[in-house]
Amino acid sequence: MFTKILIANRGEIACRVILTARKMGIKTVAVYSDADRDARHVELADEAVHIGASPSRESYLQADRIIAACKETGAQAVHPGYGFLSENAGFARRVEEEGIVFIGPKHFSIAAMGDKIESKKLAGAAGVNCIPGVNDAIETAEKAVEIAKGIGYPVMIKASAGGGGKGLRVAFNDKEAFEGFTSCRNEARNSFGDDRVFIEKFVEEPRHIEIQVLGDSHGNVIYLNERECSIQRRHQKVIEEAPSPFISEATRKAMGEQAVQLARAVKYQSAGTVEFVVGKDQSFYFLEMNTRLQVEHPVTECITGLDLVELMIRVAAGEKLPLTQKDVQRNGWAMECRINAEDPFRGFLPSTGRLVRFQPPRESMWASDTEHLYGVRVDTGVQDGGEIPMYYDSMIAKLIVHGKDRNEAIAKMREALNGFVIRGISSNIPFQAALLAHPKFVAGDFNTGFIAENYGKGFHAEDVPHDDPQFLVALAAYVNRRALQRASGITGQLPGHEFTVGEEFVVVSLGAEGKNLSQPVKVTDFQAQSGSSRLQLGVSSYEICSNWHLGGSRIRGTANGKSFTAQVERGVGRNPLAVRIMHNGTQLDALVLAPRAAELHALMPYKAPPDMSRYVLSPMPGLLVDVAVTPGQKVQAGERVAVIEAMKMENVLFAAADGIVGKVLAAKGESLTVDQPIIEFA
Repeated sequence: MFTKILIANRGEIACRVILTARKMGIKTVAVYSDADRDARHVELADEAVHIGASPSRESYLQADRIIAACKETGAQAVHPGYGFLSENAGFARRVEEEGIVFIGPKHFSIAAMGDKIESKKLAGAAGVNCIPGVNDAIETAEKAVEIAKGIGYPVMIKASAGGGGKGLRVAFNDKEAFEGFTSCRNEARNSFGDDRVFIEKFVEEPRHIEIQVLGDSHGNVIYLNERECSIQRRHQKVIEEAPSPFISEATRKAMGEQAVQLARAVKYQSAGTVEFVVGKDQSFYFLEMNTRLQVEHPVTECITGLDLVELMIRVAAGEKLPLTQKDVQRNGWAMECRINAEDPFRGFLPSTGRLVRFQPPRESMWASDTEHLYGVRVDTGVQDGGEIPMYYDSMIAKLIVHGKDRNEAIAKMREALNGFVIRGISSNIPFQAALLAHPKFVAGDFNTGFIAENYGKGFHAEDVPHDDPQFLVALAAYVNRRALQRASGITGQLPGHEFTVGEEFVVVSLGAEGKNLSQPVKVTDFQAQSGSSRLQLGVSSYEICSNWHLGGSRIRGTANGKSFTAQVERGVGRNPLAVRIMHNGTQLDALVLAPRAAELHALMPYKAPPDMSRYVLSPMPGLLVDVAVTPGQKVQAGERVAVIEAMKMENVLFAAADGIVGKVLAAKGESLTVDQPIIEFA
């Protein structure tokens, strides 16, 4: 067994590997860029080596510097994590040539699966289902019908040079295949000047389901069940779960056995994942193989009780797999939500900056610990006060829960999201909460098009309906009553003129453009010691009990005997007296006033925000990589004016209307904040 390993990665996966290495008594070496000098993975490791500037191409993608760091520290092996160099066959080969062990598959296995076309040929030869189709150009409509019948309906007729939805038809019978081929060919000729058309099987209501495999250097290969990864936004996974609520035992077994066949064909030695697209009739077809540890590996760890990172290390050290296929367990139901630094209400634009407050929910499971299951686990590479840099991907943390069944896992995840406090940057927690509450998700009725179908026009606050909005109003009044209790106890009050707290309040919900909604609330039976109080809102009544203290970001307690977790923030927005309540993805900003104060507040004129229509504003924090205009230049609507880069994403800004550039307010290379003016029109 190794005595020291180097982790050629950053963030949560570097921290994850360090925890398992520590459990195994192995010393660890972290590598870091300028941006990660104070990062959590650097603190956790036994040693740390600086490998370059902040951009990944100048640090984490520098194979020479990583190999040099191994030699400098005496690390005998490298764990690549995922991303960066993890699936780079050249890096794996170079590491091996330098006499260092690569904790992952052999370079020839990575290379074999790295080419999408060749990997499908290899998979087909290994007896793995591949999407049926004819990739050669088809000459006649009659031939197209003949091929479609051979493949089996429905089929997809596609133009070789197609794109943007042009030159594509789905046929469910001979007539549609005949007509579809003709129209597809004509459309392709007119749109692309290329009338070549081919046919492949159309997978209806496709799901993305993957099989976790594990192989050793002694020829043993097993599969560790499946993961359901169909909840995706722009091909990026958002929620993963194990097992899948969709596939049958027979399909699971068939997929697992085919994944093992493919792994054996490429002499696979490590943890890897074989991805399949699965149709509504449970037909499944090979997509690709990921020759590394997956982001979503924790859900497999929960249901199997195995530490995948430990098994990777042991296999790399030459040990045999400690279990056979019949030993693989499947207990309970696990889910993972990716918590990303992005603003779901602004088109999921990246959100970078300082984590003013980072308080994950209470953990009862931990990475590398296979003893404590059926709880909540947080895998993260950040900490309170840390910085979310603009140079890397947007993931802040992975929130994992394990329940006895799927419904319990969903309930645990919703409660855990309620208790996940992130301040200073925006996160996708409200979006995750909306997905978990969606009736189709709860029913397990979804496919890879779920987010596009249900949130195709973007994500808005009204997309997170609360099952009891009155509870949020009651909670705002309760929090205010607790604050007033503290104020009433101030020392030095004149006898006979002490501050007394009334029972009548008005909760004014702060809406956009001054559209506020007022609700009277009566707060009675307040008990300072127990934190108990009764709140009456029209016909609704709540008895809330909590030990929340002023300044606490989280409030836990019971409402009418049922436990809840919510978040509280005081002094939000443009009003220092406002209180913000967040629960189940829904946010309420409100003022809690005495009845007379509420009357006076209603008379206050609405102060409109300043008109910024003459400015081009930065939609996200990031680096201004280009300014395409100069003062005095005439600009037409839709013309490119600037480019901002953040978190591997380039955002091009366009002029909203015709105009003349008055001033350029930000310089190329400048770091921008959200809504910072870049260009002012005359």
